[in-house]
Order: sequence, then C-alpha cells, then structure tokens
Amino acid sequence: MTVKELTQEERHAEALKKYLLESTQLADEIKDLPADDQKDQIQWAFEDEAEAQGLQPWELTLKYTTSTPEEFEAQRLVLHKEAAEVLGVEWDEYCEMNNLVV
Repeated sequence: MTVKELTQEERHAEALKKYLLESTQLADEIKDLPADDQKDQIQWAFEDEAEAQGLQPWELTLKYTTSTPEEFEAQRLVLHKEAAEVLGVEWDEYCEMNNLVV
C-alpha cells in the first residue's frame, strides 16, 4: 500500500504504531495506563518528537509512512504545494514563510 492509498487518519495511526515500536522507553512508561491515556501520551510524545526534528506532526507522520528519504521529500513537497495553493500563497513566498529549502 502506498502513501496515497492511505487516508490521513490511517497514515497517522500507522505512523504512531511505528513510532511506539521505536520508543521502547515510552512504551514501558505508559504500559499500565488506561488505553485512552496511552493514546494521548503517544500523541503528545509524537508531537514533541516532530518539534524536536523541526517538523510539523503531519511531516513526521509522512516520514514514518514513506519507504525512502527520497519518497518522503517528494511527498512532503507535494503536500506543501497543495497547502500553498489552498492558502493562495505564491510558492516562493510559502517556502520562505515555512523555511523550506527546495
């Protein structure tokens, strides 16, 4: 299944699963919490990780659900271009506003 075949929600759920598999300390810390609390803790940690990497959470989701760094960068640019269009902002201006190097 490619990135395009997943809905945004499915892609994010997959990314959270992969993130938790890599985050053994987090998994251990939250194992005794109720399921809803575990879900919240995973989401918050994921958002913190995105910020630590200088990414938006949706970009980190994309990073976890693409096969290669090249695919990640290509998909990331596609989604940023879509955002620029939706916002009605020229691509160069959008890149400058979002510190994107293309």
